[in-house]
Amino acid sequence: MTISFSWLKEYIDNLDISTSEAASILTNTGLEVEAIEEVSSFQGGLKGLVIGEVLTKEKHPDADRLNLTSVNVGLDKPLNIVCGATNVEAGQKVVVAPVGTTIYPTNGEPFEIKKAKIRGQASEGMICAEDEIGLGEGHDGIMVLSPDAKVGTLASEYFKIESDTSFEIGLTPNRTDAVSHLGVARDLVAALNVAGKNLSIKLEEIELPNTNKKLPIEVEVENSEDSPRYAGIVVTNLKVTDSPDWLKNRLTSIGLSPINNIVDITNYVMHSIGQPLHAFDYDKISGHKVVVKRANEKEKFITLDGVERELSSEDLMICNTEKPMCMAGVFGGKDSGVSASTKTVFIESALFNPVTIRKTSKRHGLHTDASFRYERGVDSNITITGLKMAAKLMIDIAGGEVASDIIDHYPNKIEKANVKLTYEYCNRLIGNEIPKEIIKKILSELEFEIVKEENDELDLLVPTYRVDVTRPCDVVEEIIRIYGFNNITLPEQPRFSISYSTHPDKEKVKNTISDLLVGKGLSEIMNNSLTNGKYYEETNSVNILNPISKELNVLRKSLLEGGLETTRYNINRKNSDLKLFEFGKTYHQYENYQETERLSIILTGLKQEESWKTPDSLSDFYYLKSLINAILIKTGLSGLNVSEKEVKSESFEYGLSLKIAKKQVVDFGKLNSSILKKFDIKQEVYYADFNFNTLLDLIKDTNIKYQPISKFPSVRRDLSLLLNNEISYEQLCELAEKQGKQILKEINLFDYYKGKNIDKDKKSYAMSFLFQDETKTLTDEEVDGVMKNIIDVFNKETGAELRG
Repeated sequence: MTISFSWLKEYIDNLDISTSEAASILTNTGLEVEAIEEVSSFQGGLKGLVIGEVLTKEKHPDADRLNLTSVNVGLDKPLNIVCGATNVEAGQKVVVAPVGTTIYPTNGEPFEIKKAKIRGQASEGMICAEDEIGLGEGHDGIMVLSPDAKVGTLASEYFKIESDTSFEIGLTPNRTDAVSHLGVARDLVAALNVAGKNLSIKLEEIELPNTNKKLPIEVEVENSEDSPRYAGIVVTNLKVTDSPDWLKNRLTSIGLSPINNIVDITNYVMHSIGQPLHAFDYDKISGHKVVVKRANEKEKFITLDGVERELSSEDLMICNTEKPMCMAGVFGGKDSGVSASTKTVFIESALFNPVTIRKTSKRHGLHTDASFRYERGVDSNITITGLKMAAKLMIDIAGGEVASDIIDHYPNKIEKANVKLTYEYCNRLIGNEIPKEIIKKILSELEFEIVKEENDELDLLVPTYRVDVTRPCDVVEEIIRIYGFNNITLPEQPRFSISYSTHPDKEKVKNTISDLLVGKGLSEIMNNSLTNGKYYEETNSVNILNPISKELNVLRKSLLEGGLETTRYNINRKNSDLKLFEFGKTYHQYENYQETERLSIILTGLKQEESWKTPDSLSDFYYLKSLINAILIKTGLSGLNVSEKEVKSESFEYGLSLKIAKKQVVDFGKLNSSILKKFDIKQEVYYADFNFNTLLDLIKDTNIKYQPISKFPSVRRDLSLLLNNEISYEQLCELAEKQGKQILKEINLFDYYKGKNIDKDKKSYAMSFLFQDETKTLTDEEVDGVMKNIIDVFNKETGAELRG
């Protein structure tokens, strides 16, 4: 939500604070100012441009179409400028862009004026045409100003360029009252007055002139629940043209593009006081009757953007006696809007059911300024105010004349909500005692009506602009945000004892693993839990009933898809060497809803950045496995009963599934190319998927004990084996451990070969065995005896042969 500071001040008498002070106050009241930007009525605000006088003009010695000029811009000496304009003459007053000025052309990208040599002659700036600085389209020659223009005057002052400051406010969904300048002004005034100021909101009562000219118009609302209030008025004798500068400046200051005076007025009113409006061409309303009703199922309707849309019977439409004209509160129709030939309009100001508007907006993927407000709830008491305001502006700006009475269909008046609040409840919820007079002052400033005060209880009527305030706790929230969260004192924390849990601290384990992986060069990513349902079969999916978009309609069943989206995003931006990890939940709907904590790792491209010191090395399966082993070692799980088997998953081309104490911990391997193709990824990707819940359960059962370094040396033996392809490394380790008993401490595969000079159904392993006794120094005979047993069992159980 963008707010103009100048526009804001129109609603506040005698506001004398700076933009930074205003931003701070608004943020403290819950309207967080996320950005502050200087804006002007022209892009760039003509900054750096000055008024100059051409002193001399001579032909360029080496270019027939160029002139050498000297220009006085109020400095110690004139600027020498090479100019190609045919109309430049000595004595003219002109607009000059000195060296270092950035200019913003009407058509094209901004650029900086630099000192240059043009055909051998120095040029210290530019004499500007109107299109070169964004003041128009003309390029017949330079701008020649009035002779009384003062040399050295800033161009922004000469052309009376309006400057402003805009605030970008991050609105929470409940703050529908702050979707306008009036709403933001109300909060600012309340906070300042509670702090001791005496300001007031300016909102003049508008009276429309009487007229004897009456054009027929009728309104019918089929269901008042869809539109609790619907008002309108006819204005005729309009001249549709460009808006005056002040109106254009107001709209551009908040990022809107002016269209024409009629449409601009409706936008101005909406952003001023928060009431969405729509102007229909009166002559296109068949039967001069407006009907508010639901659409027919699968009825076709062409919207203002030229798109034909298929309507639902749940869509609320504004119709004439023949056909729909507008999607109520969302988007106008192509054939009923204001055009250059429009002479008479019917102005609509309405209150629509928020749920109906939200569903239509989501259903058709149309998110407009009007739907943004209607979805959250509009003040029922500004319907007529907005209507009158727009009609008055059309009279003043477009030469209009009121041609009907105000139609106000409002069968069931919306009453103010009644809430009872005790001072004791308020202070208990806040944690501080706020003086009663300040509480009543805040409520009064926010237009809450105190019906009565009895036995420390306030009987309140909530203003209609706060549709979200329905409970005592909501009122307390209003009090504390205006009082100021920073004014709340924190009580001294009580002393307490710490009890230790046998369960590991989940966040501490996460931080430990994160520190480990970051230290190894990985980057943490965080993806949205909502994802695209096309990634999954519908089985066991958790679908979102009212998704914010078609691409975010289910809860993720895996971290893989989000990780691959991140991978694709980076690769497409020339960042193809990635080492990523993510902690997150996955969601399934079995007989019961289920959430699972998971940890994923993604590797692709080079292991480390290119360097002359080290050769390039791609991430691979074994690098991924080393990271997994590092995690197990760090969490104290590497010494448990670890088993591996080939992974069975369509996601992997090959990989392993690892269990600890018979519990599934992690699947990892090389991702299948068919998966990568769906994400348009053309390089190899390696992926690991941890069940983090299981990891935590295993850590809980692990007792890590201190063990001193042995005083006795270790002994290493190596074996080079020729094996059948189907024999796994895991099989060999299990057989060796049974023979090694207590003295075999470590087994390692340090070389693998398959290819030339070896049969196709064979492979070669080079393995090392580390022996150590904690009570004595091992003799060669003891080690050789165990090694002989290992060789024998390898040969007997697997057919392994020793290589020379």
